[in-house]
Amino acid sequence: MWVVLGLIAIVATFINLYMYKTGKDYRLAMALGLSFTALTLVAEYRLVSDWVKVEDWSALLDVVPGMEKALWFLTIVSILLNIAPILLELKNKE
Repeated sequence: MWVVLGLIAIVATFINLYMYKTGKDYRLAMALGLSFTALTLVAEYRLVSDWVKVEDWSALLDVVPGMEKALWFLTIVSILLNIAPILLELKNKE
């Protein structure tokens, strides 16, 4: 599930940037990109929670340390890309 939500977040982010570049209203795509990023994080947390419930410690030890760094990086990139149009508009107004 987290893979599907992550792919939707990526697509929504690129739609956001495309709509900004073409001069269309991008705010809905921005909200969708950020929302699906949040849903991806929650789905990933659910996966880890399921591993804890079944006491799959080897999965936790193998996956979680690397996954944590990747999730931080991808979440920050998603936030920056989704708010880039707002920042660019503020810059152009000055």
